[in-house]
Amino acid sequence: MNLSQQQLLISGIDGFIGLRSAELALSQGMKIRGLQHSPEKTQKAQKLGVELLLGNITDPVIAQKACQEMDIVLHTAAVTQESGSLDYFREVNVEGTVNLAKAAKNAGVKTFVYLSSVLVYGFNYPDGVTEKGSLCGENNPYCQTTIEAEEILLQLNAPPDFNVIIIRAGDVYGPGSIPWIVRPLLLMRQKLFALANDGLGVMNHVYVDNLIEGIFLAIEKEAYGEVFNITDGQKTSWKEYFTRLAEIGGLPEPISLPASMLKSVLWQQNLAKKLVGKKADIMPDSVDFVTRPYAYSIAKAQSRLNYQPKIDLEEGMRRTQEWLQKTDIQEIIL
Repeated sequence: MNLSQQQLLISGIDGFIGLRSAELALSQGMKIRGLQHSPEKTQKAQKLGVELLLGNITDPVIAQKACQEMDIVLHTAAVTQESGSLDYFREVNVEGTVNLAKAAKNAGVKTFVYLSSVLVYGFNYPDGVTEKGSLCGENNPYCQTTIEAEEILLQLNAPPDFNVIIIRAGDVYGPGSIPWIVRPLLLMRQKLFALANDGLGVMNHVYVDNLIEGIFLAIEKEAYGEVFNITDGQKTSWKEYFTRLAEIGGLPEPISLPASMLKSVLWQQNLAKKLVGKKADIMPDSVDFVTRPYAYSIAKAQSRLNYQPKIDLEEGMRRTQEWLQKTDIQEIIL
């Protein structure tokens, strides 16, 4: 498929990945419509000159309106926080996703791309796990509902009329990334950040532009009904990643604590904040996200899509540092 002149709907266009997808899609000659829930962050998307709709993916009327005359839907909107009510996660991540997919199918959309996550493998997966690996919800609402959404979407795949592609993204970093750039740097500034277990294990980072290239390749190759792991393919330790991040932020190397102690500290901090009516900075469950021990395989994306990540960690951090030098990251999470 030639992407030029294709009509693309991006859900969650106000998010870090959605907005960058729009920028890169425009450079490919695509015509963009964006759907976002919050009316507060419209400025950046509007500056791009894209058509913008406000509404929730759980609303059938909004979903149907958003999908009209579109060729492709890139679904990035999701609840991605570390913990919370399973009902809320399921409402957005499962019911909202299915609602948007059915609206797309009814509107004659040919290609529906779901931005999933490698977290569907859980936290204790084998080294080099492939797309055929076992999925595990780990009693975590994000992992669990992402698995559920994948399963239903694959059932909706009905070539040649409606074609589903699932992208399991690694840990997406780059300018604007909340979990892997903004939040850790803000915690480092407050001296509230620590590595878990000396930062052992592997961070499966993927620079945002590499991820989007993988998505576009899957669409171009018409890899319908297929699932792909997309990372940078580098075995970078958590310690190396966060040490590099501290360096570009002009901060000292992070300290380390045992994972069990770090969870306990976070639990106590969050309890103290709750008692005075403040929101927690980071949840104890997040420790599970940063102690994953192994790399995911991207062999399928490399062979099927000819995916070759162009931006390595050094270049990705350089670009992120340039962005940090002109951005007040405190404003991003307000």
